[in-house]
Amino acid sequence: MAGPGAGEPAMEDERSFSDICGGRLALHRRYYSPSCLEFCLSCPRISLRSLTAVTCTVWLAAYGLFTLCENSMILSAAIFITLLGLLGYLHFVKIDHETLLIIDSLGIQMTSSYASGKESTTFIEMGKVKDVIINEAIYMQKVIYYLCILLKDPVEPHGISQVVPIFQSAKPRLDCLIEVYRSCQEILAHQKASSTSP
Repeated sequence: MAGPGAGEPAMEDERSFSDICGGRLALHRRYYSPSCLEFCLSCPRISLRSLTAVTCTVWLAAYGLFTLCENSMILSAAIFITLLGLLGYLHFVKIDHETLLIIDSLGIQMTSSYASGKESTTFIEMGKVKDVIINEAIYMQKVIYYLCILLKDPVEPHGISQVVPIFQSAKPRLDCLIEVYRSCQEILAHQKASSTSP
C-alpha cells in the first residue's frame, strides 16, 4: 500500500527524542488530514568510531595469527569475514528509520528501512485493529515501554488475537510513545465516529 498522493498538501513537523539507551531519535510527523497521519522515526546512524574499532580488532587479531602461522589465508579470511559481516549487518540488522502510516478508512502500515536500502513493510487492515496501546516489558533488567497494535480475535469479539509492536528497532522513550499514541487514538476515534454515523 502506498502513501497518500503527492498532490495532497501535508503539514509537517519534526521533534527530537531519545531512545532507551540515551541515543538521539528524530520523530518526523506528516499530517495529511484528520483521517491520515504518518510518523517517521529516524534512528542514529552507524558510528564510524565503533565500525573502525571492530574492523581494526579483527584485522589485528588476524595479523597476529598470520605472524604465528605464516599463512596468508588467515589475512584473506579476516578481510572476507569483515566485509561479509558488515554487509549482513547493513542488510538485515541496522534500521535507519521506521515509518507508521495510519489511514482510518484503510488501515495501518509499518515500514522498516534498512541501512542497505532494503525495506520491510507490514499492513494491517483497520477492520482487524482493536486498539493501539502503550505496554511495558522487562528489557536488560529494566522496565521499558513500547507502542503496540492489538488485533481483534475473529472468534471472540472481545478477545485479542495478536499484539503487534511498533518501533521495535528504535526503542523510543515514553515521551515519544505518548506523542504517537495520542495521534493514533485521535484517528481511531475519527474512524469509529465515521463508521457509526448514518
